[in-house]
Amino acid sequence: MNKIKIGVMGYGNLGRGVELAVRQNPDMELAAFFTRRDPKTLKTLSPDVPVYNVSEAAEHKDEVDVLIICGGSATDLPKQTPEYAKYFNVVDSFDTHAKIPQHFAACDEAAKAAGHVAFISVGWDPGMFSLQRLLGNCILPDGCDYTFWGKGVSQGHSDAIRRIEGVLDAKQYTIPVEDALNRARSGENPQLTTREKHTRECFVVAAEGADLQEIERRIVTMPNYFADYDTTVHFITMEEMKRDHSGIPHGGYVIRTGTTGVSGETKQKIEYSLQLGSNPEFTSSVIVCYARAAARMAKEGMTGCKTVFDVPPAYLSNRSAEELRAHLL
Repeated sequence: MNKIKIGVMGYGNLGRGVELAVRQNPDMELAAFFTRRDPKTLKTLSPDVPVYNVSEAAEHKDEVDVLIICGGSATDLPKQTPEYAKYFNVVDSFDTHAKIPQHFAACDEAAKAAGHVAFISVGWDPGMFSLQRLLGNCILPDGCDYTFWGKGVSQGHSDAIRRIEGVLDAKQYTIPVEDALNRARSGENPQLTTREKHTRECFVVAAEGADLQEIERRIVTMPNYFADYDTTVHFITMEEMKRDHSGIPHGGYVIRTGTTGVSGETKQKIEYSLQLGSNPEFTSSVIVCYARAAARMAKEGMTGCKTVFDVPPAYLSNRSAEELRAHLL
């Protein structure tokens, strides 16, 4: 069996998660790590896999079937994914929902020009939750959608805070409003605003002498991340961060309530939930499945940008069609 050769760009929480996820998939193997750091200083869990600087990535394009790009959505992925789609089939986890159309267009243009496949916005939201929203809308066309996240750590939001000048470290918790969650589940189809569904709580370690008021202002007014939510900012020490906020749990719910029958007299509800001990490890596990799909689609001659909506479920599995029909259908 020719294994799918996976390259990993970035070795933070998500990159380490990809490394672990590849180990659980016997049809894959790690081919290379790419880092902005000095490669000699990067200690991975896979010492036999070579580490290169990102500046050398294009030189190794023939050694990698799919490059998984593990950067942040705020500033890394909008540049990296279209750029590296010129050289590789790529997968990213871009999670700024409001900017997905623009990111798709940029990646689609680059991937088609190069004859590659580029998957964007792969993970659990966007990703698994997106699929549940699509299914719910198709099955119950007369109904309402509700998505709740948390309580848990959002990697994208935490990364966005860490990029503010004067911030040394940050963790952001997304917290569902319990009353809103119960109303959504009840079937009364409430009209809930973004602010009514979630709150956001931020724990920030600031550099000595940093302007705390300016940091807080930039957080709570940040568009696409915090501006539409009631956001609380706590400044803490690095010791407190390591002691109290070292984990990365998350989860959430996708709910679709609707009616069927002659005159809508029958109430129906679909609810999908996740409870994650590690957000990046789960996200990485999803990404690796779609890396398999990317490799298969590229082998079949497909090109351009794709999302989770574009993949037949069987392409995610390493089992044959016969095995899937026999055991999972």
